[in-house]
Amino acid sequence: MTSTDPSTPYWKTKRLNEMTNAEWEALCDGCGLCCLNKLEDWETGEVMFTSVACRLLDGESCRCKDYPGRQSIVPDCIQLTPDQVDEIGWLPPSCGYRLVHEGRDLYWWHPLVSGDPDTVHQAGISAQGRTVSEEHVSVEDFEDYLCDWPLTVAGNAP
Repeated sequence: MTSTDPSTPYWKTKRLNEMTNAEWEALCDGCGLCCLNKLEDWETGEVMFTSVACRLLDGESCRCKDYPGRQSIVPDCIQLTPDQVDEIGWLPPSCGYRLVHEGRDLYWWHPLVSGDPDTVHQAGISAQGRTVSEEHVSVEDFEDYLCDWPLTVAGNAP
């Protein structure tokens, strides 16, 4: 996975575990989909997305309101690492971490490709404007918020 061409983007030349912290963090496209609450069917193991977002997700910017302190505020917040990408089956198909891990390229709307952090929203990939905070929904009602839009990859044309 190495290239001698200096113009080749790092995500095409490095494995996830070879990236610097800054490179790793930049792979996040800012979609906010991993911050949606998910429900797992105990019998089948199927994971279903809800439109109920973590209380720390800003529903407009799709960014965490307290990224450095998120795990102390939300103890079940998962800090994604290169070793976990293969183990977390619910990562959306559009996720930059998942794409790079699978040897695929980033989509045109990814900020590393487009140069614009808003293209993920313009392409309709993000959770922007589609969520309700978990602060306003009882856990018992999460099933009323099931959605499948995080599993689609709209806007994938070049």
